[in-house]
Amino acid sequence: MVNSAEFAKRLGEILEYYGISAAAFSDMVAVNRSTISHLLSGRNKPSLEFVLKVLNTFPEVELYWLLNGEGHFPTHPKNQNSESPGAMISKNKTGPDSIESQAKNTSLLDHVHNEESMVQGAKSIQASAGHSEDLDFGTVERIVVFYKNGRFKTYTP
Repeated sequence: MVNSAEFAKRLGEILEYYGISAAAFSDMVAVNRSTISHLLSGRNKPSLEFVLKVLNTFPEVELYWLLNGEGHFPTHPKNQNSESPGAMISKNKTGPDSIESQAKNTSLLDHVHNEESMVQGAKSIQASAGHSEDLDFGTVERIVVFYKNGRFKTYTP
């Protein structure tokens, strides 16, 4: 049987690890915000549907760790020495696992560069709109990028 208080602590660890709020977490997992609030307060126990959504959204979370506290989280710890995706790629490893890992990291690096170029493009559009006398769009408050997996990022210029 799942201990609600301990489950709430583990859910808090997930939020802290990813650096997201409970509201952002609920959006990513596609559940109501009240569901997260009730789980974090220990009022409710997690449903099977909720647990499966968490496991599908966050592959680093182990089922037994989430439910019982057995095992490890994250399954692949963050690299303490490097903060950029490019630094993870530059590690010199051998073997099929490292090749697959480097391919994933390269894809991640490309993704980060694409996001940066989107932000730069938005800033240049904002700058050109500010110089145009014919167009008055105002200032950009924020840019939200939605991903197919349900995640999103918000940028404020």
